[in-house]
Amino acid sequence: MRTKVHFLSFDEVESSLRTLGFDVQPVPGVANQIMVRKYGAGAILIQGPVAAKKTPETAVIWRERPGYMVGGEVATLLDKGYQKFWKSSRLEVPATAESLQGVHRFAEELREVVGEPSLYNESLGTTSDSYMYDRVKGRDLPLSERPVPAWKLPPTSK
Repeated sequence: MRTKVHFLSFDEVESSLRTLGFDVQPVPGVANQIMVRKYGAGAILIQGPVAAKKTPETAVIWRERPGYMVGGEVATLLDKGYQKFWKSSRLEVPATAESLQGVHRFAEELREVVGEPSLYNESLGTTSDSYMYDRVKGRDLPLSERPVPAWKLPPTSK
């Protein structure tokens, strides 16, 4: 016989996070958003649109993905090919092994509480939010805004 899966509501997720030792604070000036911190990492969660659906699987949505806390805000992981950096709106600091491990551990624990599936590539280690290698510069831009590659340029006459 199948067992019925119980999805947690936003308030139940918030309570569970506090019970498991996460630092949970409301985001100042914004309703239904919480800042969650642990191991030097953090994320911002918002209440999902559960009123519109009959299934409460979307009780919590990420506003800011898990990242390292830099200057009081959640920083994103930037991969420049030769090194990874934590980038916030004001600072860019090199990522250390301890910070990457902390964010990875934090993200795994947070996903388990929220009920979000753990993806294979993310369970192997911390994935970057953006890649800024020289050879892939502009890759994250829409196709219409990307620079024309050299092999597609018309030949020049000598």
